[in-house]
Amino acid sequence: MIFYFSGTGNSQLVAQKIADVTNDELVSINQYLKANKRGCFESDKPWVFVTPTYAWRMPRVVERWIQDMCFKNQTTAYFVLTCAGSSGNAIRYAKKICKEKKWHFMGLSEIIMPENYLAMFPTPTASECQDILERAKPSIQKTAQQIAKGEPFNNISPSFKGKLSSGPINFLYYPLLVRDKGFKVSKQCVSCNKCVERCPLNNIDLKNGKPIWKGNCTHCMACIGGCPIKAIEYKSKSKDRYHYYIKKD
Repeated sequence: MIFYFSGTGNSQLVAQKIADVTNDELVSINQYLKANKRGCFESDKPWVFVTPTYAWRMPRVVERWIQDMCFKNQTTAYFVLTCAGSSGNAIRYAKKICKEKKWHFMGLSEIIMPENYLAMFPTPTASECQDILERAKPSIQKTAQQIAKGEPFNNISPSFKGKLSSGPINFLYYPLLVRDKGFKVSKQCVSCNKCVERCPLNNIDLKNGKPIWKGNCTHCMACIGGCPIKAIEYKSKSKDRYHYYIKKD
């Protein structure tokens, strides 16, 4: 069973490609979060978690979701993290979850995908994104085949920088940088409600036909990336940056 969380589509795409090889069921964590629904899952195959990398480890909303859900009949787990550069020492925290759940840790695979965090970093152009997606195919295929064969991933020990990034820097990242006050909407907004529908945390409402953010944001970039007319920006940082979005709604 393959569980995925995805803001703009990178992790969803990887999860779908893995499922094509392993013939596993796909489960959207976004949908469970949005419905505030608890689940109890059963599978004869390993658990596979595909998520973005937020500040060099899995998003906290995903970690909490895994900890809160019920999983039966299977005691092995794979973790696949999409990132634009590095997942740091995310493996340590994936192992911690496995220890809490009494799962056998089968490893963490890192898949390089296009940068989508336009609230903080420059994003590649549309053509550059396509090149990155094309280069990711062999890694995705290899990861899927290892899962299908029941083989553990070959993990590399994290560097000191990776440990620092996934530890103290990640700890400071959320309170200091993950804010939704920077989001703003232009007069171009057509009140299509897409941002409301796509927000996995139900953090957006329409007021007088325009989106308002309510303070419970995880910076998944689904609202800004998925706006069909690019009416949403984040402060001045996202201006002129490519609004990356490939997610299938």
